[in-house]
Amino acid sequence: MERFGIGVFGMFVIAFIHIRFWRRIAPLAYIGSLVLLVSVYFFGESGMGAQRWIDIGFMQLQPSEVMKVSLILALAMYYDWLDPEKVSHPIWVATPMIITIIPVLMVIQQPDLGTAILLMLGTGVVMFLAGVSLWYFVVALAAGGGLLIFVMLSRGQSWQILKDYQYRRIETFINPALDPLGSGYHITQSKIALGSGGLSGRGYMQGTQSRLNFLPEKHTDFIFTTLAEEFGFIGSISLLLLYMAIIMFVVLSAISNRDRFAGLVTGGLGAVFFFFFTVNMAMVMGLVPVVGVPLPLVSYGGTAMLVLLGAFGLIQSAHIHRPRQL
Repeated sequence: MERFGIGVFGMFVIAFIHIRFWRRIAPLAYIGSLVLLVSVYFFGESGMGAQRWIDIGFMQLQPSEVMKVSLILALAMYYDWLDPEKVSHPIWVATPMIITIIPVLMVIQQPDLGTAILLMLGTGVVMFLAGVSLWYFVVALAAGGGLLIFVMLSRGQSWQILKDYQYRRIETFINPALDPLGSGYHITQSKIALGSGGLSGRGYMQGTQSRLNFLPEKHTDFIFTTLAEEFGFIGSISLLLLYMAIIMFVVLSAISNRDRFAGLVTGGLGAVFFFFFTVNMAMVMGLVPVVGVPLPLVSYGGTAMLVLLGAFGLIQSAHIHRPRQL
């Protein structure tokens, strides 16, 4: 609760600072986030087989979360600076790709495939909103399909790309019944919890799967299933409607904002928030492979919550200080 209070206070402070200030410091924010990612290799704390956090005393800082916002700011500043007629030129398309691929490769090494995917999706949305030709996205999808085949073929080789547990997650996604007590345990228990909630749920603190500890990571990545078991379909759809209300505000704000930088920041951060909760919900329902993506503003975790509230502050700053029509 204390961190939430700090986050809300920071959100309002950020909101009242003019959006042009955040444009000026966007390169510094990006470089600072890269420095933090590099420092993870030397001073990072390990947990659950991953090295993603830096101990700063009062909390465990996860630099990859900070990079989600810094990357959007850097890309928005880049396209605000760039002549709109050049956005689809190969040279100018390569620059944001380089800006993105550097942190993505660093995050994958931690390993944190979920955050790496969110970074790439956020970049794709900003490029789309900036007016980059759709042909680049067609090529990117084709390349992504080819990369997926290449990744699967690398399994068991000396040049294997993913970790063994990540391959097991893919297998589990395809058929959880292959190992219901091993790699398929998480998603199997998640589906049981989701189904047992019914229409109105079992009641607060009455969920059997979560309270009897059948459901792992019930306070972080799989917290949506805990909510669904205790409050049922009604509670789950209520949370989703709250999320969609935020998305609607973001979309309307981005469309109405005549400042290019502010509009791109709003759209990019809104997309990151959207991918946050859709990937998490799809993951716990077995619609996508399990990746380490928390449920925004609900899952336990200090860095993710503080960064998201900071992102909301930036969105409000862009809205409050948007150019007014005469």
